[in-house]
Amino acid sequence: MKDFQMFLDSIREPDNRERMENILKYVKEKFRQLKEEIKWNQPMFSDHGTFIIGFSVAKGHIAVAPEAVVISLSKKEIEQAGYSHTKELFRIKWTDQVDFDLLHKLVNYNIENKKDMIKFWR
Repeated sequence: MKDFQMFLDSIREPDNRERMENILKYVKEKFRQLKEEIKWNQPMFSDHGTFIIGFSVAKGHIAVAPEAVVISLSKKEIEQAGYSHTKELFRIKWTDQVDFDLLHKLVNYNIENKKDMIKFWR
């Protein structure tokens, strides 16, 4: 998590920082093969040089970006979890429960679906 520490330190609200750290730790512990990266001032995970999932923070939420195809395929589950979404990301409000099962599914999908990809983005 040392690669992400500067990002985490930039989150002023301690509860929000802890929540973001827990999400990043979860992904790192469950998917040990993923590489931690900071790109565009955002923490993300990659696998063999291809993007898997990225995160950013805003005043009211954490934005989770697994790429548009994953949002499209998982739209119902994202909505059932109570999260709003756009074409490229979904939002976990600072007051929402984190649906780690959903997060696990999305990361796992990208790892499997992109196992033969050689580009960073789809």
